[in-house]
Amino acid sequence: MTQDLTDPIPFLQTLIRKPSVTPRDEGAQEALQDALSQMGFRFTRHRFGDVENLYARLGSDQPNFCFAGHTDVVPTGPEEEWTYPPFAAEIHDGVLWGRGTSDMKGAIAAFVAACARYLDAKGQPAGSISLLITGDEEGPAIDGTRKLLPAVVKAGEQIDHALVGEPSNPAAMGDMIKHGRRGSFNGTIRAVGVQGHVAYPHKAKNPVPALLDLLDRLRGRVLDEGAEDFQPSNLEISTIDVGNPAHNVIPGAARAMFNVRFNIAHKGDELVKWVEKEAKAVEKETGVRMELDLRVSGEAFLTQPGDYTDLLQRAVEAETGRKPELSTSGGTSDARFIKDVCPVAEFGLTNPTIHQIDERVSLDDMETLTRIYTRILIDYFDKFGSRPA
Repeated sequence: MTQDLTDPIPFLQTLIRKPSVTPRDEGAQEALQDALSQMGFRFTRHRFGDVENLYARLGSDQPNFCFAGHTDVVPTGPEEEWTYPPFAAEIHDGVLWGRGTSDMKGAIAAFVAACARYLDAKGQPAGSISLLITGDEEGPAIDGTRKLLPAVVKAGEQIDHALVGEPSNPAAMGDMIKHGRRGSFNGTIRAVGVQGHVAYPHKAKNPVPALLDLLDRLRGRVLDEGAEDFQPSNLEISTIDVGNPAHNVIPGAARAMFNVRFNIAHKGDELVKWVEKEAKAVEKETGVRMELDLRVSGEAFLTQPGDYTDLLQRAVEAETGRKPELSTSGGTSDARFIKDVCPVAEFGLTNPTIHQIDERVSLDDMETLTRIYTRILIDYFDKFGSRPA
């Protein structure tokens, strides 16, 4: 049956009713594929591990404007604490309730509606429109965009500009566009000593002071004072665990975890080498072995303000009356994988209820986002289209 795709709400309800808690898909991408097929998109499906991924394209010419996003959602928490069932997609008083409404099935539904409105108003684009959709953004982010994008590029696809539909607005539509993100570096340290009696410390090797010494060295470094368009980098210790229930036992091992959010003043491998160097110094001084698990999940990046960001800002301002701030604040997103292929920015719904019980979106915000995305498509192809493939 043909759907009226110009209205984002019925399709958003369809998506919400697919309980696609990461990494499960539960038919969410099949529903998206059906909607895109109705508009003439051709598509490929890519499954990596347990994760479903989809790439769809309308047109064959350049430029190729790509919308990127994810159909997976975080767990609901206790369902009995929700005002309305998290996967029922109920509407009450102008608000649609459900897991994934804001993060980010709402943006997907708005972009699908924008495509339908664009085709009704303008016909086929002077270029191409594509969607890069993963089911692994809320999970480990290993079998999603990280693998999907290289597969798409290897198949011959060229993406010229990308927009990620993450909920970028802190409070109201039009607040903020993300044009960069800090990098993220996770570290786990296991300090291994020798267990013994506290009365005979010379027969043991206490790992706790050595671990604290290493953490103090890491915390003592001022990474930077900030960088262009970025706040200062910061290292945060997230846990210190010993698990020793006895007062009279020196433990044999102690463990700590930390995260570094770093700006473009640093590269991930440089930070890894720094931690390794400090760990070796503490090992040499104390004789306590430091076992390290250090992983950079994404590098810092910045899409320089210019024609593309100007176009996005003007479209948002035209529909909301406010010029959005360009910002690099917040956590990471799949834009960190896209930035090596093309200029990328993020704009979606508001984010006050994301990942919370009672996640929800107003119908007015959905309409506003759909109008913004429609205007972006119109302005984009007016400005950049079209070059033969």
